[in-house]
Amino acid sequence: MSRLSALIFDVDGTLAETEELHRISFNATFAEIGLDWEWDRALYRELLAVTGGKERIRYYIDEFDGSVDIPPAGIKQIHERKTAIYTERMAEGALGPRPGILRLIHEARNAGVKCAIATTTSRPNIDALLQSAFAPEAVGWFDAIAAGDEVPRKKPAPDVYTLALERLGLPAAECLAIEDSRNGLDSARAAGLGCVITISPYTDGQDFSQALKTVAHLGDLETRNPAIEGGMVTLAMLQSWHSRAR
Repeated sequence: MSRLSALIFDVDGTLAETEELHRISFNATFAEIGLDWEWDRALYRELLAVTGGKERIRYYIDEFDGSVDIPPAGIKQIHERKTAIYTERMAEGALGPRPGILRLIHEARNAGVKCAIATTTSRPNIDALLQSAFAPEAVGWFDAIAAGDEVPRKKPAPDVYTLALERLGLPAAECLAIEDSRNGLDSARAAGLGCVITISPYTDGQDFSQALKTVAHLGDLETRNPAIEGGMVTLAMLQSWHSRAR
């Protein structure tokens, strides 16, 4: 039986409910540069099936607006401006951690269980979120960070989880992924990890049958999860779910 040595967290929708701010930032960018695109929530939910912001723009052009032809360099510039707007708004306090995240990270670190990040988002977005929504020193809480701009393929490919495992120096059997989407679940499983799902508003209704456990959120003293006895997903519970899967 493998012990649980590390928790590997997704970012968007898992550490924080970021997707709505991403959507707003995309729309602000489109308006600023004169594109008449407006991504409403229903459309953005569909677009989230495509991982990566630049890839999402490319998909939208190919599937929804054949009237424009933006080269890769142009898409990169659009995405960079969107990232800047997102970062600015986040720094203004637009986001906070999802319920139970802070508690669980501190519980894991105090118990000697490492914490890591594996995400399709870019490293600047990760750093900005951790510093503004968690704590100025929060980047240092994570023993490894693997970002989408560091790997050739994004989720559901396993690349970003494989990179996180390499940086942790641990086998997949000793790690547990925490995700919010089917793409993330598939990515974690392809890398050999068990996965716990915390459903987000943009991913409810997806097929999570291959997850070790699916919960609304991790819960904390103020925001209890009604699906979990006691209202909180603890490190001990994660260790139990992890051991039963091995």
